[in-house]
Amino acid sequence: MIGLPEIRQAARRLQGQVLDTPCVESRTLSQIAGCQVFLKFENLQFTASFKERGACNKLVQLSDEEKKRGVVAMSAGNHAQGVAYHAQRLGLRAVIVMPRFTPGVKVERTRSFGAEVVLHGDTLEEARAHAMELADREKLTFVHPYDDEAIIAGQGTVGIEMLEAVPQLDTLVVAIGGGGMISGVAAAAKALKPGIRVIGVQTVRFPNMYNAVKKTALPQGGSTIAEGIAVGKPGAITQKMIERYVDDIVLVDEGDIEQAIVMLLEIEKTLVEGAGAASLAAMVKEPALFAGRKVGLVLSGGNIDPMLLSAIIQRGLVRAGRLTRVRVCARDVPGSLARITAVVGEAGANIDEVHHQRHFTLLAAQNVEIELVLQTRGRDHIQSVLEALRAAGFEAEEQK
Repeated sequence: MIGLPEIRQAARRLQGQVLDTPCVESRTLSQIAGCQVFLKFENLQFTASFKERGACNKLVQLSDEEKKRGVVAMSAGNHAQGVAYHAQRLGLRAVIVMPRFTPGVKVERTRSFGAEVVLHGDTLEEARAHAMELADREKLTFVHPYDDEAIIAGQGTVGIEMLEAVPQLDTLVVAIGGGGMISGVAAAAKALKPGIRVIGVQTVRFPNMYNAVKKTALPQGGSTIAEGIAVGKPGAITQKMIERYVDDIVLVDEGDIEQAIVMLLEIEKTLVEGAGAASLAAMVKEPALFAGRKVGLVLSGGNIDPMLLSAIIQRGLVRAGRLTRVRVCARDVPGSLARITAVVGEAGANIDEVHHQRHFTLLAAQNVEIELVLQTRGRDHIQSVLEALRAAGFEAEEQK
């Protein structure tokens, strides 16, 4: 089981090869959460993910013969890019096996780093099996995404950097997929500061490590916006390290993660993927766990599909009451819509969309149902708009 000496050695190897990312306080998030919040911006790495650390630490330790033959890895995202990028830097051949469903943007990004991308299988497990076949057949070194001591030591450098930047931290919050980063971070942090708490975060849909450590059998599977931590099976090495060093694991759901992504974008002006926002999602969901503490959150990555981000932002606006649907019933006569829009405008709301419904309604034939999508300032403002419409003689209600 690796410890601080191996992680310090990894830090020396990585010096000048990966970014020592900022770890700074977010005053606004601190006010919201009731604790001091410090953010570790791993989304600022060149490939926008902490995965570079472990990949680089693994590759630089290969023997000359292994470097000559090259490496193979299995990944649908950040690990693929980390291995491909640092293999290119070091002049190594890299073969990356990705499932067939992998978004094209991730495939092309990995290829742009000079890797040979092989699309195989419909699942990560099928891709992993094929990668192992290639490793055996072509004598390539398999670079595991998390269950490897060199990978864990590389990821653990995040913990050293956080405590060097903010020695007063008393709690670290780290997302868990296969467990590579939290294993290394927790081992380093506990050695440097034995009293520090380390809290892991998993999604309700993929509680693999939660089940393994807590001896539960929560169901697992389905789609999640935190695909970076949607791992089916925990690592053998990482599970042992988590059982030894990690104090607790918190489960978050999709809504928690979406809210955290929007908060980081709006408050910190920083873009994170679902897995990268999981640490903040845990703090927002379980504020009592962190009240009054000095908490370090790892923003592990920033690779998110623009279309998904757009949907998350819109859904976040709906949850905050800044985007809403209002149903208004009126007489179907000239001028009705003009009166409605005038009332809405005078109440300070902006109309985003207008839909008329004359046929699929139980209203009298001479009436019309109008659905307005409104931009508002929040929940209280929505009520003010509804009251103004009712005062003008219209039936109006918010559509959930």
